[in-house]
Amino acid sequence: MAKKNDVIPSVLAFEKKLVASDGFLYGTSWEERLEKSSTKPVKLIEKSVRGTISNRLKPALQSDPLKLNAEVEKPNLQTVDNCALPEHLDTLKLTFTLKVLGGVDKPSASNGDGFNKVFPDVVRQYTEKSGFIELANRYALNIANARYLWRNRVGAEKIEVHVRADGKQWKFNAREFSLRDFHQTNSEVQELATLISSALSGKMPFLLLEVEAFALVGKAQEVYPSEELVLDKGKGQKSKILYHVNDTAAMHSQKIGNAIRTIDTWYPSYAENDRLPIAVEPYGAVTNLGKAFRSPKDKADFYSLFDRFALGEPLASQDEEHYVMAVLVRGGVFGKSSDKEKD
Repeated sequence: MAKKNDVIPSVLAFEKKLVASDGFLYGTSWEERLEKSSTKPVKLIEKSVRGTISNRLKPALQSDPLKLNAEVEKPNLQTVDNCALPEHLDTLKLTFTLKVLGGVDKPSASNGDGFNKVFPDVVRQYTEKSGFIELANRYALNIANARYLWRNRVGAEKIEVHVRADGKQWKFNAREFSLRDFHQTNSEVQELATLISSALSGKMPFLLLEVEAFALVGKAQEVYPSEELVLDKGKGQKSKILYHVNDTAAMHSQKIGNAIRTIDTWYPSYAENDRLPIAVEPYGAVTNLGKAFRSPKDKADFYSLFDRFALGEPLASQDEEHYVMAVLVRGGVFGKSSDKEKD
């Protein structure tokens, strides 16, 4: 068998196979949620507010009441974006499309002849053994449970998801599906998963899903599109900027994609982490927790597994194979530098 340095290319990239659009936010009423005439785009509202000082203070200020009072008296003036349903509408509607592509066995860029000969057989063996069914079932469940609503999911009285694809249509009660259990399913989820697996395995050229999610949150209630990263917080800048497309509040495609690929229950500390699925990432990174759950030290990261898997070497479990393939579906640049470059 060839040496690893001869097989893993220095230039290696895979295009993502789950391509989500931006998500667009609309307001409607629960009783008329399927009537397009009752659907109104959700607009952003700019507010200027005076907040209180609430950040952690230096010890010198904490111990001196006069200095503390002087600090608290300072106005905390902010201009922020806000987003809420109109006063007469009680339901949030989120719409987006998701394209599922095949061709995981074909890198978008690779300068390794040895790798290009070996790797397609490795993917073919995985496809023959599992057919992408495990991954597809998890993606389908994340579509059905409306994980991509993120904060809008919290406190919603009812959540309903409609999916259209390939001339078929499905309706899901999102509350029936757990955000943690990927073994809970039904015939409709399995039917959707079968289509997704067919696209991933190349049995069909592509699959385009049209998704509509309805969340009954209450009249005039605040809703939550994506928040833009404020790089320049100079004078006159808003401290919170929400994302919109042509004046319609929206979610970033990256945020929707992150929710759909939150299927990794195979990382080592899954049981200790309250059985919480994380998004598929090469190092199991969860930025809001400031932690990487797949450490190279434990040989649980993508690169440690991929460098063996790509050569046809057996991994410790099929779960590790599922994880490696899920990262390839995610896409990315995975080239391996030479030892000289590392030094």
